[in-house]
Amino acid sequence: MNILFLVRKFYPDIGGVEKHVFEISKRLTTLGHKVTIISEGKMSKDILNFEKFFRIKVIKIDAGKNEKKKKFIIWKWFWKNRNLINEADLIHCHDVFYWYLPFRFLYFKKPIFTTFHGYEEYPVRKSAVLVRKISEKLSWGNICIGDFIKKWYGTKPSFISYGAVDIVKGKDQKTEGNKKSAVFIGRLDEQTGILTYAKAVKAIKKKYSEFKFLIVGDGKYRKIVSKTGKVIGWQKNPEKYFKNYRFAFVSRYLSILEAFAAKKLVFAVYDNAIKRDYLKMAPFAKLMIIENNAENLAARVEEFLNSPQKEKKMVDNAYAWVKKQTWEGMVNLYLKLWKVK
Repeated sequence: MNILFLVRKFYPDIGGVEKHVFEISKRLTTLGHKVTIISEGKMSKDILNFEKFFRIKVIKIDAGKNEKKKKFIIWKWFWKNRNLINEADLIHCHDVFYWYLPFRFLYFKKPIFTTFHGYEEYPVRKSAVLVRKISEKLSWGNICIGDFIKKWYGTKPSFISYGAVDIVKGKDQKTEGNKKSAVFIGRLDEQTGILTYAKAVKAIKKKYSEFKFLIVGDGKYRKIVSKTGKVIGWQKNPEKYFKNYRFAFVSRYLSILEAFAAKKLVFAVYDNAIKRDYLKMAPFAKLMIIENNAENLAARVEEFLNSPQKEKKMVDNAYAWVKKQTWEGMVNLYLKLWKVK
């Protein structure tokens, strides 16, 4: 089967959606399917090497930075390269259904599906809800990454998922790490709660001056948060840093699942209603600590610093749950959505 994935960003860009698409794609090619990924950006030698190694064809659209003109550039590009649509057995959009919108009516019988990842911003704009509703109605089916999407966008999901992880079979993760430490992985912006984490660490260090805090990621708050922890920027396979730290300060699904798999206690934070539901409506909400301010977060960290048995129970329960969330299972979900055996 010839599958065409549309996604805003992909390799060499790093992020949750990018990893999701990559992990699904490489397993689909192993099953004998042909996968082509179209994303924004410019072609490079790295991309050609990536294609050769993983057998996933990557095509970049240089759409510029002007958001108002971007969709017209993308539509024009697809018109010139509509052979890609002609040759595809199905199209699957990852949040960017509007890229395909005009062609939905030109290729009325072409199977088209959508995965809805996360949310744009808070408050949720009516226009964002409308775009998702149109995407849902014109798709043959969809996957929602999180049950909160149904509540906030009125989406009727074909399937709900929370992502997946790689588990080393037959070998549990080691739990080594500094006894008083935490690692943050993610963008340094509003959606990841980094300022709340940094403020909490500042309070923790007043009592535990030896508390170590590593920040893996980058963004506009880098300079601010560098005052409370060591910032090392974006790294390849950032989940590898979990093993050297006791706690995981993460609030996005993929990083949460990866921390569970690394046997780390997760501390997640929210500062608005949609992020609260994003976290608390998840089936694994009781397997982590969820707080909405730095003061409470610091208090919960101190609580678990002095309660290793309580920490171990939560970590073990989270690990038992996440072991069932495999990428192979996620691929099967896509095949089920597409009605492919």
